[in-house]
Amino acid sequence: MSQDSVLERMREAFPSAAERAVRDRGQLSIDLDPGELRDVAAFLREDPACAFQMLSSVSGVDYPDRERRLCVVYQLHSLEHNHRLRLRVSVSVEDPHVPSLTDLWPTADWHEREVYDFFGVIFDGHPNLERILMPDDWVGHPHRKDYPLGGVDVKFTEVSVPPADVRGANA
Repeated sequence: MSQDSVLERMREAFPSAAERAVRDRGQLSIDLDPGELRDVAAFLREDPACAFQMLSSVSGVDYPDRERRLCVVYQLHSLEHNHRLRLRVSVSVEDPHVPSLTDLWPTADWHEREVYDFFGVIFDGHPNLERILMPDDWVGHPHRKDYPLGGVDVKFTEVSVPPADVRGANA
């Protein structure tokens, strides 16, 4: 089954789910309405003609010039048909909720936690949504484009390193 056939099949089952579809470098990317993500993902996984039984990764992207600036990207792979598919959903900073896909693909567990940690996207229904790489008391989400850089003193075993914006001043 070709990628175009997968898109046609998905559109037949969910006519209003795809906001747009783009082919770039041989890979199909489908932008979905976040409310349709779970149903579409379950369909793509369970339908024998699609058989996207592997979730390779979940990542986040911040597009600060967009209204729905936080984007979650899912890389799916059909081992049976040797096809790849990219699903994307975008949400606003004010309402960063996306349904969790951990029950469909258990590997989504850690990937979703990382996106939550670095971008602040909340995965509704996730079994253990908490920080995974940043300290629990960390304020903010460091992969957002508006996150401040530099200006924080860092200590390395009794050695003080000045903030990044001051380092070159004395050289």
